[in-house]
Amino acid sequence: MSSQVTTRPQAEREVIPAPPQRRARRRTNATPYLLLAPAAIFLVVFFAWPMMQALLLAVRTGTGAWTTQYFRQMITDVQFARAIRNTLLLIVTLVPLQMVLALVMALLLNSNLRGKSFFLYAWAIPLAISDLAAGIVWLAIFADRGYLNSMLVSWGLSDTLFNFLSYEHPVSMFVAVMLAETWRATWIVMVILVAGLQVIPKEYSEAAEVFGATRWQRLRHVTLPLLRPSLQVALILRTILAFQVFAVVIALTGRNLPVLASEAYNWYNGYNNPNVAAAYALLILLFSVVNTFVYLRALRIRDEEVGIA
Repeated sequence: MSSQVTTRPQAEREVIPAPPQRRARRRTNATPYLLLAPAAIFLVVFFAWPMMQALLLAVRTGTGAWTTQYFRQMITDVQFARAIRNTLLLIVTLVPLQMVLALVMALLLNSNLRGKSFFLYAWAIPLAISDLAAGIVWLAIFADRGYLNSMLVSWGLSDTLFNFLSYEHPVSMFVAVMLAETWRATWIVMVILVAGLQVIPKEYSEAAEVFGATRWQRLRHVTLPLLRPSLQVALILRTILAFQVFAVVIALTGRNLPVLASEAYNWYNGYNNPNVAAAYALLILLFSVVNTFVYLRALRIRDEEVGIA
């Protein structure tokens, strides 16, 4: 007997639904994108779009013609060279100083030091203070009749009031800004480094101690290499923010210590020229991108160095 195999047309075949697990997998695959959507929208609306507007302002005239006039006007500005010099000097002095201080603070907080909670609260005070408020606080210290001059006179260390923030004393003016900015922004680096130290297993340091490594050797050969991702993030973030330093400088020195961000503000608000201000903003962006690339290359982490466990 021959059995006949009957086949139904393709249109009449039953559609077999996908297994529940596969449908669930398809739904969960979209979850990361949904979670990233708010951050992506925020970046597009508040960063990418204003960046494009600034670029157009810097390279187009009011009639829509392309031009390099505003960049030439920025370069020939009498304050341009001083602004670049002061900004780079602040970065060269501030970033290393804050990294060292933040590392010491983070190591103390990560140790078994008694009363470390007090230090955490004390060091986190600048977190609740805005940039301008921090500048005003330090203005009360370094002003002609501020706290510092009052203390020097009352202790007999000075007979006259020293004008720390005068253009006649550029060194003291720069030091005042550096101290104020160090006090205001070191906590940013400290928080990043504390988070990095928290994820380093204590077994590595304990094993090195068993083999006779000193505290300095454990810090140099164990802690710092494992902390390199956090150091990289802290360096990039702090350098970018240092290029944007503005409120503290304005509050303490006015226009006596020009920096790139303050010049962008002056051209936009004082001279009513948003085109040159946009050129300054793009220059700050260029410096930030170049420094980020240098840090990523200098502190790059190879695949074999990740996940020592």
